[in-house]
Amino acid sequence: MVLRVGAEQDIPAMCQIRKQQLIDEGIAPDSDIDSELHRYFTEKIANGSLVEWLVEENGRVIATAAIAFIEFPPSYNNPSGIKGYITNMYTAPDRRGKGIASMMLNKLTEEAKKRGVHRIWLSASNLGKPVYKRFGFEEADSCMELNL
Repeated sequence: MVLRVGAEQDIPAMCQIRKQQLIDEGIAPDSDIDSELHRYFTEKIANGSLVEWLVEENGRVIATAAIAFIEFPPSYNNPSGIKGYITNMYTAPDRRGKGIASMMLNKLTEEAKKRGVHRIWLSASNLGKPVYKRFGFEEADSCMELNL
């Protein structure tokens, strides 16, 4: 098993895994998002605002995990204004339960600490919630959404 940071040449695999993740979460693949995904990964990897880890086994990407660094206005409890959002956490079904997600969460939190980020958040699927809770994440009700 090889754990490494994703690069430009990995974008097609990242796009494919992202689409599979969405399908596994129950989101119908009723539109073509290939060009949007490719643009997103290309731009964010190039400017350093996204770090995505890949786990390979026998030449196959079996897991991914990313942290997006988003700048908000500075506040007293976050002078840099930068927060980390964990996304694209996915492990192939045949490789789950082997500690891969926790290993990648360690890498993501290390990256956040290196950048001086003190708060990270995520949206958890039902499958992921137990993993995140074991890692130390807590549920919060501080967010509201408006779908447009």
